[in-house]
Amino acid sequence: MKLIKTILTVSLLCTSYFAQAEVTPLDRVAIVVNDGVILKSEIEALIQQVKQRSVREKQALPADRVLKTQATERLIDNILKKQMAERMSMRIGDTQLDQTIANIAAEQKMTVTQLKSAIESDGVNFATYRETIRDDILLGQVERIAIRRRINISDQEVDNLVDLMKEHGQSNVQYQVGHILIANSDDMSTDGQKATRERADRVLSLLNEGSDFKRVAITSSSGPKALEGGDWGYMNINEMPTLFTDAVAGTSKGDVIGPFKSGNGYHIIKIFDIKGQQQVDVNEVNAKHILIKTSIILSDERAKSMLDGFIKDIESGKATIDELAKKHSDDAGSAIKGGELGWNDPSIYVPSFKDTLARLETNELSQPFKSSHGWHIVQLLGKRKVDATDEFMKNRAYQLMFNRKFTEESSAWAKELRSKAYIDILD
Repeated sequence: MKLIKTILTVSLLCTSYFAQAEVTPLDRVAIVVNDGVILKSEIEALIQQVKQRSVREKQALPADRVLKTQATERLIDNILKKQMAERMSMRIGDTQLDQTIANIAAEQKMTVTQLKSAIESDGVNFATYRETIRDDILLGQVERIAIRRRINISDQEVDNLVDLMKEHGQSNVQYQVGHILIANSDDMSTDGQKATRERADRVLSLLNEGSDFKRVAITSSSGPKALEGGDWGYMNINEMPTLFTDAVAGTSKGDVIGPFKSGNGYHIIKIFDIKGQQQVDVNEVNAKHILIKTSIILSDERAKSMLDGFIKDIESGKATIDELAKKHSDDAGSAIKGGELGWNDPSIYVPSFKDTLARLETNELSQPFKSSHGWHIVQLLGKRKVDATDEFMKNRAYQLMFNRKFTEESSAWAKELRSKAYIDILD
């Protein structure tokens, strides 16, 4: 009986304690996207990132309500891309992530330790930063893979662009373009279209009265760069979306163009800056490499281990890179030539490959690294400067054409993902 009284007393005390304890609200689901969710905390975190960036760049921002809308749109796009990556069984391993972060540090002339200190001094947890970079790599890769399948470029298109570049001499002029899209509403009646045009005219009036373009873009734009203040960065006229090409012709720095109409709505463009690049010589590199592609059977760890073994064999004289490339490389085009890639402008290579080449001295052999193609080791054979040739112009024209079509297809692909998705905004 005494024991029962003791248990009852403890039970009542515990009940009293929990009744008096403060209730801490849990994070909650804000949006359902297919079988995934976006949490309220994720939206708030992205808004905070944009605010921190605006402080660093001294950029005015609109109300939190507007920022929340833009952040929501960005996160929906991102989760749809992640879901596609899952269906494609894509993942970014720690080795590739470490290599990318090392490249970021090298570009800023820092060690990884110094980069970590700089990031944490801004109040950002480095582990969180790492996962943000991992997501950025994954989203970029899935987008490139999906969109490359949609792009076809004919030899005739390239030849026509080369002729235009020679005729107009604009191959070296770059425009820093700002863009605002006032999207069509669901109401496509005459009154609905009229209302969209009126919204575009009001935005133009604000800009003409001196309002900050980037702030207005964050507030009003439905374009893909809205959270960046509509800033598309520097683009050559030949790699811009077709929509921009005619609009920027003959413009000067500071000009605002629009509104002009497309199937998506009304567009307003501002020329933030114009710069020219004088390029007489082309820097080329020659290299040999071995590529090992991963698969369900061959893991990242196994591929890297194979390349580590190849390096030991090359350094000990047991084998040459030519012999190993012919026997093992998954790049069939270069394998038959002992891994040799020939003289090329390094900009044609994927970023991790190009960056690794840039850090090598002549005849130096790299450590294993990963690109979107697989795992590599590369040896730099030499560097040279050559005069611009017709072949260079063709390569340049192809890349510009690819960039243009990639930008156009990217928007169309994102809309298609949205149209096929189940999206329920709860918050």
